Parts: sequence; structure tokens; C-alpha cells
Amino acid sequence: MTVRPILRWPDKRLRTAAAPVDEITDEVRTHWQDMIDTMEAMPGVGLAAPQVGVMLRLAVVDASNERGHAVRMANPEVLHASVEFRDHDEASPCLPGVHATISRPRAVTVRYLDETGSVVERDFVKLWATSVQHQIDHLAGKMYFDRLSKVKRDMLLRRAKKSR
Repeated sequence: MTVRPILRWPDKRLRTAAAPVDEITDEVRTHWQDMIDTMEAMPGVGLAAPQVGVMLRLAVVDASNERGHAVRMANPEVLHASVEFRDHDEASPCLPGVHATISRPRAVTVRYLDETGSVVERDFVKLWATSVQHQIDHLAGKMYFDRLSKVKRDMLLRRAKKSR
């Protein structure tokens, strides 16, 4: 079990788009396992590779109640999003001590490479959909608070500085 250190905001890597993964290798599988171990230790329902300093388009998500059902994704992209939105309180271990309600599509269809290197298209709903979208934002160099108005974002970042 390898728990990786989490990058803290405002580390510039959190604002940098991750590089695509060309193929699924043992190194990629090791990154995924480290990410799952780190996610479980937080605890959390998802983690993107840039959050642990790996600048590859890799993410893991496990929003199951019983845990142990992590989905490993390379190069995830949203193909379709529902017109119905869902509000959810989001946070990130990169910016501890603060959270915000974010509105995202309730369901998404995502295409990604799985651990075997196969292209998968899968539907995610509710918390799974929220977490997948949150991780895809991280892979693009975005944080959840980027979805807030400037006023709300500035308030959140001020609170984060005070909680350090």
C-alpha cells in the first residue's frame, strides 16, 4: 500500500493540463493503485493523478457504499451530459478546510481506457457522475471552485488561507 502525498493549492501543477496516456503499462497500473490507496486513506470518492504530482490523464473513482469498486480511467472524456443538474457539496484534499456547492450534470457518459487498455464507454449517475466530472476538471488543470462566481471563489480562497 502506497499513500502518495497530495499537492496543496496553489501548486502550479494543479493548474496544468495533464498529458494523455498513450498505452496502459505496468507503470500506469502502479500509479492507479497508489491513487486508490491514497483516495482510501483520505477518505475520498475520487482522485486525479495531478493531485499526487503525476502529470498524466489518469483518474480513479469509487463512490460505492461498500468501497473496493474503484474505476480506473485513462484519458477520460465526457461524451454526453444530462440536461438535469444536481447540486453537491464538493471539496478537494488539495485545498483542505473548505468546500462549496457545485451544480453539475446529474448523469454523464464517459469514454476512457480501462486497466486492460480497452476503450470503455460508461454511464455514471449521481455521486459517481459528480466525482468523474470533478476528476476530469483536475486533469484539465481546473479546480472545483473555478465553477463558482468570482465573488464566491474569492470568499472560498480567503477562508482556505485562514484555515492553513
